[in-house]
Amino acid sequence: MFCDKEFILILIYLFIVSHVYSNEGQFSTQKRLQYKNHVKQMFYHAYDSYLKYAYPYDELRPLTCDGYDTWGSYSLSLVDAIDTLAVLGNNTEFARVYTLIQNLDIERDINVSVFETNIRVIGGLLSAHLLAKRMNVSVNSTWPCTGPLLDLAVSLADKLLPAFDTETGIPYGTVNLVWGVPIGETNITCTAGGGTFLIEFGTLSRLTGDPKYERAALKALKGLWSKRSSINLVGNHINIQTGEWTAYDCTIGSGVDSYFEYLVKGAILFRQPELIYMMNEYIKAIDAYMSDGTGWFVYANYQQGLLTLLGKLDRARETLYAYHTIWRKYGSMPEFYNLAQHDCAQGREGYPLRPEHIESIMYLSKATNDDTFLFMAADIFDAIESCCKTSCGYTSLKSVKDHHLDNRMESFFLAETIKYLYLIFDEDNFLHSNGEYATEHQTSLGSCFLDTGYVYNTEAHPIDIGSLDCCTSSFIDEKSLNKNERNLLTQEQMRWLGNLLLNQDKEELSSILKRNYSLLTCSSLTFEQRFSLYGEILT
Repeated sequence: MFCDKEFILILIYLFIVSHVYSNEGQFSTQKRLQYKNHVKQMFYHAYDSYLKYAYPYDELRPLTCDGYDTWGSYSLSLVDAIDTLAVLGNNTEFARVYTLIQNLDIERDINVSVFETNIRVIGGLLSAHLLAKRMNVSVNSTWPCTGPLLDLAVSLADKLLPAFDTETGIPYGTVNLVWGVPIGETNITCTAGGGTFLIEFGTLSRLTGDPKYERAALKALKGLWSKRSSINLVGNHINIQTGEWTAYDCTIGSGVDSYFEYLVKGAILFRQPELIYMMNEYIKAIDAYMSDGTGWFVYANYQQGLLTLLGKLDRARETLYAYHTIWRKYGSMPEFYNLAQHDCAQGREGYPLRPEHIESIMYLSKATNDDTFLFMAADIFDAIESCCKTSCGYTSLKSVKDHHLDNRMESFFLAETIKYLYLIFDEDNFLHSNGEYATEHQTSLGSCFLDTGYVYNTEAHPIDIGSLDCCTSSFIDEKSLNKNERNLLTQEQMRWLGNLLLNQDKEELSSILKRNYSLLTCSSLTFEQRFSLYGEILT
């Protein structure tokens, strides 16, 4: 717990930061354009360096100016970066890479991370597939229900599916691309590793008409829900066969965060209000047992709610200000920060060019139109440019305390960090679509509407919400499902609404329906609506 002195110091620090930005004035149109161009230059310095020094390896080592494989030898940085090329409007390079990555070799006797392969590779392939027409790539008459990158994503997902053959439906952490789950593979996985598949696997099912991918992802996600504690918290690691928690610390950060993220984004993308109900239950427990009341969220024991002074969550202004005080203190963001000691957590002092803080700024900036967040984004760009730039890319920091350089530029720097920075300054980017305008697309199955809005996977790969309706007539034929699976989502939605009717008073029910269910029935959401669904804006 905070002593009075610590509590007062933190409040003073947050007050100073908020007033520093409020006194900065307006972020001019010219300044926004300048930073937009600066971020574009940052991308091409990193991207061109990867192509020159590291391709076809997964990632660039920006101090030694060479490359190495990290997550499976997929030319990962190229796959992760292709949709950022679309964001920047580079049709020519997008088309070149679109053709190049069709030849990725996934028929190799290597072990790969199920989680990372899904979010980075399958996510990148699906996003590029759905952006192809916008980027003037020639597509056939059955697109987006068919296409070479979709075929590759399907083949790769099929290689991951054996990992889901467990007693709980929660997947193993590793598969071999030829042999399946390795002999002796551990039964222990982190919560995020079990619950971060619905966006990619659900998209595969909606585009191909094969329900097995979405079914596997939902089973894993709901398997974790079924193992929550009596106070509605989940632990950090779980035994995928027994369903027993092996790490009881509950956090909304590393090891868990994207599980919560996919509950919300899955609800939006596939219009499943039951997932929002699950997230709302988690939010109540998080607020009750993990909030310190000053914008910070801390670790808790998943059964008892015991607090320790570590944690993070991008929760509206208070939390964003709190986190940005750490950025301004160090010129970057350590992996963990100890609030009691006012210092980086020992052994977690590094900054690997992560995007989460920047992503939070993007959402709040779009939701509020407050220039405060543009100044924050400019802060971050200036710091990365000053501290992390090398002659052949951008490098992670081993320690934010002395800015000692590491020799790694993770692929997510191209996929997420730079993309979110650019989107903050590019207010007219197509990814900011809120559904006011859409493009009608004709297929052999009928017409659908594209560009109605986008949901990002946890690697910042955007999925066009409207595109998933283009192939619905071929999606999940009820005759292919067993009796218990037919109309599963409809039954669950009805059960969710029934519980609301029984347990909520009229005023509260009306409020919940307006905030949640009505938003899930349409395929386009404004930024304000999307953000309120995340629980970030409480009105």
